Amino acid sequence: MYYVMQVAAGTEDKVEEQIKVMIGNELYDSCFHPMRRMKKKYRGEWKDVHDKLLPGYVFITSECIQELYRELRCMPAFTKILGKDIESFTSLPKHEVEWLERIMDSSDQNIEIQLSKVSVSEDDVIEILSGPLKHMEGYIKKIDLHRRIAKVEVDFMNQKTLIHLGIEMVEKR
Repeated sequence: MYYVMQVAAGTEDKVEEQIKVMIGNELYDSCFHPMRRMKKKYRGEWKDVHDKLLPGYVFITSECIQELYRELRCMPAFTKILGKDIESFTSLPKHEVEWLERIMDSSDQNIEIQLSKVSVSEDDVIEILSGPLKHMEGYIKKIDLHRRIAKVEVDFMNQKTLIHLGIEMVEKR
């Protein structure tokens, strides 16, 4: 089960490190904040940039959230787990977990969303060739070829959220 912790923006790495040091790994399976790879133009040259996908949020997977929450309350940097009702916590809904897992490349320890490769025809029809956007056509709201980003609308914590994912033009036909 995936749960979302809200933390102060910029402290995601610190919170993850504290969890690894202070919390027994029998209480959780993984703890991460997804990063995204993008291209940005600096002084006329395209550079690789690595940004947080959702600043201020850390994801944690656990089957025993009540025990984990008791341990997390003792951490200095912890703020809260989202989706708490009176007696329990609500995990991320299945459809939200599905889009998150679909765009993530969790083959390495740092979960990073890679660039999607696109081609553009002469009449400006964009085709997604590979990458996290490949099967998300219905979620894409806008593709900005000039800035090399795709604006994607997803459900996150039962709200529509606009996220930006990087694209790379591999050919213009």
